[in-house]
Amino acid sequence: MTGAVPHAARPAPAPAPRPAAVRRGLLRWSPLAPATVLLLLFLAGPVGYCCYLALTDTQLTGQESASFVGLANFRHAVTDPAFLNAVVLTLVFTVLSSFLGQNTLGLALAALLRRASRPVRAVTGAVVITAWVLPEIVAGFLLYTFFERRGTLNALLAWLHLPTQNWLFTLPILAVSFANVWRGTAFSMLIYSAALAGIPQEVTESAEVDGAGGLRRLWHITLPMIRRSIGTNLMLNTLQTLSVFGLIWTMTRGGPGDRSQTLPVFMYDQAFMKSLIGYGTAVALLLLVVGALFSVVSLRLLREEV
Repeated sequence: MTGAVPHAARPAPAPAPRPAAVRRGLLRWSPLAPATVLLLLFLAGPVGYCCYLALTDTQLTGQESASFVGLANFRHAVTDPAFLNAVVLTLVFTVLSSFLGQNTLGLALAALLRRASRPVRAVTGAVVITAWVLPEIVAGFLLYTFFERRGTLNALLAWLHLPTQNWLFTLPILAVSFANVWRGTAFSMLIYSAALAGIPQEVTESAEVDGAGGLRRLWHITLPMIRRSIGTNLMLNTLQTLSVFGLIWTMTRGGPGDRSQTLPVFMYDQAFMKSLIGYGTAVALLLLVVGALFSVVSLRLLREEV
């Protein structure tokens, strides 16, 4: 018969795993079992429960029982003007405080401190790192007293005979962006200090001998050699900035109105101030998806550079 396969030519069935090999595999993975159980219990469990809440109309008060509404919370979010306003403000806050603020200022401080004297490096590093290690609530109160109508900034402007204003009312998103830059620049400075220290000295000296100025050395030598550190710093800073809540809540509570209401503040307002737990959880999941997508794209770009 055509197409028949001789019995001898048939592939032999795969051997069954031996009991000794199974035992070795179990012993190899047994040290990870407690950590796996804890991750499933305290990470996967709450995330799964949040996914369930986002598909319901659960409220904190005034509700007998919750109903399953499917994707209604997500459909409401993408058409809600308040949600879209929070998305725009989150983008503005992230670009100003992470991309332009912490990243640029951190690189500038790291480059300047390399050429500074030891006392200047010690004092500047201590001041910048102190702002970083402060609790977020404490940093928020400090910056509130700086930008408040009777605060430090207006006192300095009045002393210089310059016009004053209520910065937390007129420019709230800029005020909280500056606060996040002040608090988080130390992280970028430390990353770039380590990256700049890894650049061979002979490369910079050769460029100086060839007549390259400071800007040309920065653009053609320094930035290309630390691009992986730049990518890593941008990814970590952006993820941290997307989750900033305490700083903004302490300074403005998202106001005046909704002019500094980023996504974390909007989520808290919907879930706990307006008792819309289901809708607030849906917003939180959307923010989680945005952060996860950004992380995946950043990691893929970093991997392609290897």
